[in-house]
Amino acid sequence: MSLLKHVTVKPWERKGVIGGLRPRGAFDTAPQRVALVFFLSVAVVLFSLFGVSYFIRMELADWRPLAEPAQLWLNTALLVLSSVLFQWARNTARRNSFRDGHRGARRDIFVAFGGGGLCTFLFIGGQLMVWESLQAAGHYLSGNPANAFFYLFTGLHGVHLLGGLWVWSKTLIRLLSVDEASASGADLAREAAGLRLSVELCALYWHFLLAVWLVLFAVLANT
Repeated sequence: MSLLKHVTVKPWERKGVIGGLRPRGAFDTAPQRVALVFFLSVAVVLFSLFGVSYFIRMELADWRPLAEPAQLWLNTALLVLSSVLFQWARNTARRNSFRDGHRGARRDIFVAFGGGGLCTFLFIGGQLMVWESLQAAGHYLSGNPANAFFYLFTGLHGVHLLGGLWVWSKTLIRLLSVDEASASGADLAREAAGLRLSVELCALYWHFLLAVWLVLFAVLANT
């Protein structure tokens, strides 16, 4: 009877882990990093399509170039400073943990990370000031295709920054809420790893948006 049972068994119908192996993801990296790379790839395609449309539209007779507002130089400097501060926070988070012996490092991370977000808010405020000055000078969205593309490029870039600031605010709250005294060693290590990843991904995102803005600024200033 036992022999018959052994012969009629169907191993392919067994459920569970085979051979003691554990399931692994398709990518040997954090899913948040994969998601960011995918999102940035889509953003590159989006900005590229609008860029191609911009150069094609320039060839038509009704195109009148828009004068470059001087405020854009200050705004660009703010975004560069923001990216530098995020990189500072990223480097500091990589070198240190969030334990009691690294309170100074945690303060440095908070200052740099918070300063990067503050500079971004100032950049967005500066962009809105540019919009107001252009409209005061009579350069409205519907007045000229060049005007429309300027508002489109700066607005789309600003929306991406606002999305990044939402993630930035959540990470900043996590930085403030880390409790070294009550958290166990394993929990604190897990939280520190998650915070380091969040800071790193924010820095990468800001570097990307800085690169996008520098390209947009160069295009808008020279066409």
